[in-house]
Parts: sequence; C-alpha cells; structure tokens
Amino acid sequence: MASGVVVMPTETVYGLACRATDAVAVSKVFAAKGRPAENPLIVHVASPTMAEEIALIDARARALMDAFWPGPLTLVVPKREGIPDAVTAGLPTVAVRRPDHSVALALIEGAGPVAAPSANRSSRLSPTRAQDVDPMLGDFLVLDGGPCRVGIESTIVNLADSEGPRLLRLGRISRQDLEHVLCVPILDRKEGAPIVAPGEYPKHYAPLTPVRLAASLAEGDAGLTFGQSANFRQVAMPSDPGAYAAALYHSLAELDSLGLAEIVVQTPPAIPEWEPIWDRLRRATGE
Repeated sequence: MASGVVVMPTETVYGLACRATDAVAVSKVFAAKGRPAENPLIVHVASPTMAEEIALIDARARALMDAFWPGPLTLVVPKREGIPDAVTAGLPTVAVRRPDHSVALALIEGAGPVAAPSANRSSRLSPTRAQDVDPMLGDFLVLDGGPCRVGIESTIVNLADSEGPRLLRLGRISRQDLEHVLCVPILDRKEGAPIVAPGEYPKHYAPLTPVRLAASLAEGDAGLTFGQSANFRQVAMPSDPGAYAAALYHSLAELDSLGLAEIVVQTPPAIPEWEPIWDRLRRATGE
C-alpha cells in the first residue's frame, strides 16, 4: 500500500482498500469515489479476534460470525476507539465483515483492519473483475484475484438497533438464514432512518446507461435476457439466482461500454431466492 490505497478482490466485489486506521488514506478513498461523507465504510477483518479489536461483539454477533464468516455478511455493531470518524461517518457503530477471498485475507493479515468500499465511482456499478475497475478512480494498484464468486455486495444486518436486528441490505445470505441462526425476526430498515451502513441509497449499483426493466426483450433491444439472444447486444443470463448474481455486474458493465440508449433487463422470477437481484435491479433503475 505505497499510496495507502489499493484495489482488493473479495468474493463479492472488488474494493478500494486502505488501512482503516489511516485517516489520510481514508480521505483518498472518499475523494477517489466521490463518496458522500455521511456514507460509512465497511471495515474488513481477517478473523473474529481482529473484529473484537475494533468493535464490541455480543453473543448475537458471535453466532452470526460463526455461521457465516468468512463470507458475504456485514455486521453493524458498536465500535471501539481507534477507528477514524470518517470511516464510520461519525457514528458510534462500525460495519465489519470477514471476506472469503485468499488475496483479501492475506492483505488484511499484513495490514490490519482494512476499509474497502466497492472500487467504483459513487452510485455506479461495482466491479466484479479486475478489468471492470473504473480507471477514473485513479492510478491505484489493482490486485487481480479473478472473477468475484458471489458478484453482489454483502448482506448487512444492524445489531446495534435497540428494537432488534435490522436488515439493511440483501445479499447472498438471506433474511431466513439470519433468522435461523438468531431465532428472532429480522426487522426491516426504518423508512427515513439515518444511514448507518453502505448501500442504503435508492439509486446505486447503476451503469451510466439508463436501465429499464421489462417482462421480455424485443428483438432489437440490448440488455439481459433469460431466453435466447436475438442479437449480439443481448446477454443470455443464467436461470440460477446465484449464477445470475455472479454474472450481473460484469454483464451490465460490458453493455454499458457500448454507448447504448438504454439497457433493457428482463425481470427475474418474483420469488424469495431472487430478492437480492431485484434489489440491485431496482437500485440500478433508481425506482
């Protein structure tokens, strides 16, 4: 981390990473992304022990860590001293997760806790391959760890809410997965509540090209389809939600590079397994 910042692969998306305790490097990350100061960063750790050095871990957090770490689950918990206010947007909480990627874990083990938002300009598509990292971010070293296995951002659950655990962002780990471990209902995010974790803005994860959802694609449309491609600008997507998620951002990035008037996305099934995909597609359209 000669400049204090590198692009780090994880199993979810590539992140713009710096030491979480380096306030100067943290400021570079915010500036490179054009990220609002009130949008906290996720701090990535290499072990539960490292998480306990920066956060207060209760029995619920420990149970979720044991069940899902390393993996695509972020916990919002009370923070300890030592993490700059810029990382947490001045909040008394910190968002923390342990990624499931050997390159990321090796970097964190050497550097200590790492703040790493997605390696994109704020609100734009998250990169899931090294070649998709936006060059407009700056001349940062990109650690190429191959395609991201999960392909969408982590599930975020707030454990610091006095009313009970709240789901702030859907990812590979579902509400039902969380409830199975905690044995309590997982509450929804409160409308109008202050932002306490990344990914709570209504428009996010969006290409520059406008996105429109449709029941099907017309022959001349460009976009993502579940059927056979009618032209070279139509991408045939997997019917499995996990495989679809892994392919989603890269497919949108490739279409975004073509200078299209719009990208049309065939709507996925309206069943629980596809809820994280629906979430990302709605945010991409800004609806």
